[in-house]
Amino acid sequence: MTNRDRQRVLAEIDGAVATITLNRPERHNSLVPALLRQLGDAISGCEADPGARVMVLRAAGRSFSTGGDLRGFREHADTVAQYADELVGLLNDVIVRLVDCRLPVIAVVDGQVTGGSLGLVLAADIVLVTDRASFTPYYVEAGFSPDGGWTAMLPEIIGRTRASSVQLLNQTINAEQALDWGLATAHADSAGLDQAVAELCEQILGKKTGSILRTRRLLRPRELESRLAMEREQFVEQIVTDEAMTGIKSWRGDD
Repeated sequence: MTNRDRQRVLAEIDGAVATITLNRPERHNSLVPALLRQLGDAISGCEADPGARVMVLRAAGRSFSTGGDLRGFREHADTVAQYADELVGLLNDVIVRLVDCRLPVIAVVDGQVTGGSLGLVLAADIVLVTDRASFTPYYVEAGFSPDGGWTAMLPEIIGRTRASSVQLLNQTINAEQALDWGLATAHADSAGLDQAVAELCEQILGKKTGSILRTRRLLRPRELESRLAMEREQFVEQIVTDEAMTGIKSWRGDD
């Protein structure tokens, strides 16, 4: 099986626990339309299982996700605006699906998170990090406009001033800062990660399902769709500029 043929998202339900795993480790789980479509389908499938009561979102390999795959942008250079519009639209749909899912969501971050993949973390109810976790925007380095909730969701969590500083200076939020600022809610050593996930799931399963659902509805970010739509619009407008196209060509990452 080639990397291209591999299932990019894995879903498993064990009793009341649904686990979704980003499975593109050879590309640091970077986002492409196929992965986001599979992720959306996995969320819907897990939510539809009547026995599932909690969802765990995690990733294979040494990165949680490095955002949009720049190789994808390069491959679609002639139609980059349409490609970007599709990609960010699919990402926004996944974010909203996670927020509106009937299952409480635990995001497990044991590696780097960059670019729009932050939205998968922001949409979670509980964020479990290890010391290997980090969060970096990279937009001002690559010449892109923020997406994935960096402007639509992050300021409400860590504050507008911090969110501005992190993005405009391209600062990295490490695990300790993420916990201190409220971006992350729990910590575990990498070696004990599975046990920590199991304990969090057990705690949630001990609570009342209806109460959890109503609490999540009341905590839902206000005007989420319209704010994500603004990010999408700005992203598409910026992606066709000379500085963005230069960034796409020069930012090679692990290629």
